[in-house]
Amino acid sequence: MPKVHSRFHNFPAYPLADVPRIRRELLSRGVDVIDLGAGDADLAPPKVAVDALKEAAEDPDLGRYGFQLGLVALRESLAAWMDRRFGVPVDPMAELLPLLGSKEGIAHLALAYVGPGDATVIPDPGYQPYRGGTLLAGGEPYLVPLRPEHDFLVPLDSIPEEVARRTSILYLNYPNNPTSAAAPLSYLEEAVAWCRERDAVLCYDNAYSEIAFDGYRPPSILQIDGAGDLAIEFHSFSKTFNMTGWRVGWAVGNAAIIAALQRVKTFTDTGHFMAVQAGAKAAIDHYDDWVPANVEVFRRRRDAAVAALRAVGFDVEPPAATMYLWVPVPGGEPSESFALRALEAEGVVVMPGAALGGGGEGFLRLALTAGEERLAEAATRLGRVIRR
Repeated sequence: MPKVHSRFHNFPAYPLADVPRIRRELLSRGVDVIDLGAGDADLAPPKVAVDALKEAAEDPDLGRYGFQLGLVALRESLAAWMDRRFGVPVDPMAELLPLLGSKEGIAHLALAYVGPGDATVIPDPGYQPYRGGTLLAGGEPYLVPLRPEHDFLVPLDSIPEEVARRTSILYLNYPNNPTSAAAPLSYLEEAVAWCRERDAVLCYDNAYSEIAFDGYRPPSILQIDGAGDLAIEFHSFSKTFNMTGWRVGWAVGNAAIIAALQRVKTFTDTGHFMAVQAGAKAAIDHYDDWVPANVEVFRRRRDAAVAALRAVGFDVEPPAATMYLWVPVPGGEPSESFALRALEAEGVVVMPGAALGGGGEGFLRLALTAGEERLAEAATRLGRVIRR
């Protein structure tokens, strides 16, 4: 029997791998399951995007290979949006790259910059592609716990110099998944300086930049002086436009880093279906007409869920951004134990913090992927889990 490479055994189990099976068993028994596990909104994408996709799908020219160039009109619309939204001028051909979702771009980046002996600095808990990309490239992930005492920021001064000098990529993600933390500009300036001193790439995962509340407007790392020399930022249509299954995103930043990622991708894919890119272009072009109302839905859900959870005994603060609540587990119970009890006893799927990394122990992630009444019902059921 052929043996897998040793790197295969370094991959952690993907979060809640058994949940789909347990969920199916509960549904087959007629249990009413409320799934707050995955960050997959139950809301519809923009109609204008769906209509544009339908029309473009009938154009045979858009059914041909897009390669890494993709739909030039999408590149131009994304560059114009970056300028409007963040005040960051972008060359759509040299400093921007369409992706098959931001996940693949983040994972592939390490293949250009990481090899044996190199380290990457990764927030813990954090998005699996940071660690997975590093391991696939033969590098060493250095996991930094995200803790309340540091406002869930990666404390850069805690990284041992032996690791720092070998660091090829610093991964940051603010607004943060799963903690919902936001990073002040002063912290981003510190991160850029840290990477400049070590000649490291700053990989900034900004997938939640547009789901923000109460007047907060998350920044781009490219707004920080000097970031254009060493940073690449990732954006996604999945969260902002409820287009998770469309698998479309983009990278933007330093031209040399973009070129390196593009070269890696030439060996792994031949571009996204350009009709989907046409739908994405329609979505970004109608951002102002559609996104604010969609974000308001998440704000109402946030407020309803926070109030309901507090009423049954959880200590939870309303986040300034993202579609998640990061909730301390009551009574010090392990997060995976609580999550399993919540699923089996009450039919509520939540993400245990430990499933996203050891640094997440002690917390639960609840996704705002259900309506206000269902979120309140989920809180009531979770309250019963506490009392048990």
